[in-house]
Amino acid sequence: MSSVLVIGESWFVHCVHQKGFDAFTSSSYEEGGTAFLEALRSRGHTVTYVPSHTIAERVPTSTAEMSAFDVVVVSDVGANSFQLPPRTFEESIPTPDRTEVLRAFVEQGGGLLMVGGYLTFSGIDGRARWGRTPLADALPVDLLDRDDRVEMPAGAEPTMVVEHPVVHGLDHRWPALLGLNEVRARPGSQTLATCGGHPLLVVGEYGSGRSAAFTSDIAPHWAPPAFLEWHGYAELFDRLVAWLARA
Repeated sequence: MSSVLVIGESWFVHCVHQKGFDAFTSSSYEEGGTAFLEALRSRGHTVTYVPSHTIAERVPTSTAEMSAFDVVVVSDVGANSFQLPPRTFEESIPTPDRTEVLRAFVEQGGGLLMVGGYLTFSGIDGRARWGRTPLADALPVDLLDRDDRVEMPAGAEPTMVVEHPVVHGLDHRWPALLGLNEVRARPGSQTLATCGGHPLLVVGEYGSGRSAAFTSDIAPHWAPPAFLEWHGYAELFDRLVAWLARA
């Protein structure tokens, strides 16, 4: 089985409660990738999870360190968290560009999966910024330099469009999703599934490695309970990780 580094899928919420004349605030911390982490671990993969706010301390800064993992998953966290650690942003001290480290990791034989969300690919208002990083070269899709969200509040069922080891034997149609990031599949890549007329799952080769883009979510809100509870959920991502790792 594979060693997988999962980065992102966490956030802080700061709320203002207005009650007539008076107001107060409350804060909470949330993680959204529980179903995904459990799915991989249930299939025997060794999973290391790095929440978004710990990237500066815990994500490797060299390909030698990154090579301890077979596959890296980046889910719903923007490029700024990788390129602007406190030493650079607050103290103006040069530090390794982790997006370049990830690109080189794939080029040298590693596996990469980027998962959709409001802060991956280009993201809400274009704030995710992944298309402006070295890692963009390693992805099997081209990113749009704008807000790339496609909201589908009525739901749209993904459809498998190509036979491939990652999706072989899965249901032809999958439970509905509520949105995704708009991308364009690159020449030479393979689009395995679409949703609402857009690429949903795209895989490709880069250097000696492999990469994949799953343009919707692995957690709410774009992934409703029916998708997370689908019998094919764990099977799909288990196979995808295995394919990325050449296992």
